[in-house]
Amino acid sequence: MRTLAISDIHGCYDEFNRLLSEVRYQPEQDQLVLLGDYVDRGSKSKEVIEQVMELRDEGAVTLRGNHDQMMLDAILLDTDEVNSRWIRNGARNTIESYCGADFFDGDMDRSRYNEGKAYIKQQYEHHLSFLDTLPLYYETDTHLFVHAGINPNVEDWKLQPPHDFIWIREPFFNYPTGIDKTVVFGHTPAVNLHDSEHIWFCGDGDKIGIDGACVYGKQLNCLEITEQQEYRTYFVRSVPAE
Repeated sequence: MRTLAISDIHGCYDEFNRLLSEVRYQPEQDQLVLLGDYVDRGSKSKEVIEQVMELRDEGAVTLRGNHDQMMLDAILLDTDEVNSRWIRNGARNTIESYCGADFFDGDMDRSRYNEGKAYIKQQYEHHLSFLDTLPLYYETDTHLFVHAGINPNVEDWKLQPPHDFIWIREPFFNYPTGIDKTVVFGHTPAVNLHDSEHIWFCGDGDKIGIDGACVYGKQLNCLEITEQQEYRTYFVRSVPAE
């Protein structure tokens, strides 16, 4: 069985399906691992979540990302802090994917924003329940899969704050992890790690960054890990918004 890891889909439903086709994904033969951030900024967050739920039912591992958490927090907690954070990070595109592309008809005022959240909460409670059950990491004998990374300053990474699993950046990718598994992560676009949207392989071999920044017009990456622990990479280019 090969392992296929994809991260940061961000509502890029068409590219996601092109990539699954490109790698010839077969659920009965492959272990698909999705590293979170299914929503925000792209135009088809609802469709992505629906498909990810189906893939999970077929055996895929589906992890939690910071954008998935922001959506949950804004809809379920509804405080000024979490609402402002989600609004800054792509809430409009996600709400429009559920409520219609012309839902806001201009600027996104707070009243209409609240209507959109209420609609999602009422009509798509199963989506919220799904996001609320997503684990923070998945590990095999040789690899650890996580959305953002692990904190090398925490002696036992499993005991680090949940925030680190989905938000950490420089303290993780700038320093050795100190664990005996290779960490596969998304969250930080590969272009910020090695000036290329292609998958980043850390020089000391302890981490691999796979976020190709598809929603920013670059590409969606897939890392294949073969049964022989060899790596292959795949990608599809972003489809410009119409």
